[in-house]
Amino acid sequence: MFETLPLYFSFLGVCVLLMAAALTIYTLITPYHEYSLIRQGNSAAAISLGGTAIGMAIALSAVAAGTYEVLELALWGGVALVSQLAVFVLVCIKLPGFRQGIEADRTGYGITLAAFSIAMGILNAGALSV
Repeated sequence: MFETLPLYFSFLGVCVLLMAAALTIYTLITPYHEYSLIRQGNSAAAISLGGTAIGMAIALSAVAAGTYEVLELALWGGVALVSQLAVFVLVCIKLPGFRQGIEADRTGYGITLAAFSIAMGILNAGALSV
């Protein structure tokens, strides 16, 4: 029963590291400072970052469910991260003034990015689970 426990901890550790890396990279490329905005009570920043985290977690869980290789999990997790970053870029292109919208706590901007990030996570999950 517990023979797969080391694999579980390996996968969980890689997923946590990938999630931390993804959110770190994401917050480094965004033109605003999510954590500072969130500490100030900015809901739009919290919603958008939360959606990105959920989207990434959905994709990572699909990869983890479909492989027994830690390296494969890490590689496809990197692909999922690139997809999440692409969503951010596309939303910024389609919504002029996105940075200002998030910084001004316009919740609609945060919800839009969160929804597209979660949608991408679901699409990634489907594509990565084949």
